[in-house]
Amino acid sequence: MKIACVTGGTGGHIYPALALMELFKEKDPSCEILFIGNDDRMEAQLIPEKGYPFASLHTSGLVGSPIRKMKAVGQLFFAYQKSKKILKSFQPDLVIGFGGYVSAPVILAGHALGICTVIHEQNSIVGKSNKLVMKKVDRIITCYEKCADVFPKEKTVLLGNPRATIAKEAKLDRAYYDTLGLDPTKKTILIMMGSLGSSSVNQLMKDALKGVTEDLQFLYVCGKDNLKDVALFDGMDHVHVVGYVDTLKIYEKIDGMICRAGATTLAEVTALGLPSILIPSPYVANNHQFYNASVLVDQGAALMIEEKDLNADSLHEAIVELFLDEQKMAQVCENALQLGKPNAAYDIIEECQRCIQRKRGK
Repeated sequence: MKIACVTGGTGGHIYPALALMELFKEKDPSCEILFIGNDDRMEAQLIPEKGYPFASLHTSGLVGSPIRKMKAVGQLFFAYQKSKKILKSFQPDLVIGFGGYVSAPVILAGHALGICTVIHEQNSIVGKSNKLVMKKVDRIITCYEKCADVFPKEKTVLLGNPRATIAKEAKLDRAYYDTLGLDPTKKTILIMMGSLGSSSVNQLMKDALKGVTEDLQFLYVCGKDNLKDVALFDGMDHVHVVGYVDTLKIYEKIDGMICRAGATTLAEVTALGLPSILIPSPYVANNHQFYNASVLVDQGAALMIEEKDLNADSLHEAIVELFLDEQKMAQVCENALQLGKPNAAYDIIEECQRCIQRKRGK
């Protein structure tokens, strides 16, 4: 089998794509995979580092001034033409898109060439690229029921995020865990505010964690760009501060999380049943993190503090309410598991294989 996988722009699009391709290769080592993405975004460096062939396009979003939008339309047209050449050369059985504006021209090119096309929507609010191509694709895979209000119902299936499977199957790396200096006998709460962290949250976190019982310990990922903030927590022995952590290597030892509400994070939280306090980033398209988080909150699977309401007192109160109440933690855990889709990657692979067979049968 040959698969052309198009994704780009942010980790929220790229990491689920990598997770699915990893399992495609695991199930069928002879599977050939070509990634397609932007030449100037994170995928251009990250994908080749993972050992995958990468074909680049140059596109930009339809935002800004009328002149910038016209330029973006021109880029999309040229990307569409280049995508057809790439796909004709590679001859994939499947073109699958994980979002980002670079996905649209590749998916449309795949459709024009009669190749089986599938898109994956990670968020509860449908992205512009997926809206643009939704009537052309053969199958649409979602993570939230809410998306069925936008996508054509006859071709949409709710299967979840491939990262849920990766998180569920991740094993503890004991040597890595030991380098973090944590006490394995204590309940551990992981605090993450995205890959770069949040300087504003770092400032209030010190006061929020004061007075919290020593029975709890916190692994606080302050972000690579905020390493200077490590000194804020001097003298707080129950707070262990790092710039970055590989969560897949330590999830087995994590009892709860304080985090943003990105699609990948929530897929992992629900697959693992981790009680969480969600602080959605207000700086994302369509405020989609708020809507992602709301799905969990409505089902009693998490607590949420909007950033406009976030301060040391509100966060401290939420920590006490959730993480110091064993009964509440257990209930939130159970509710999160009810929303989780730990078999998402395998279900998506089976759906893609069925889609290819249906396409060939026409």
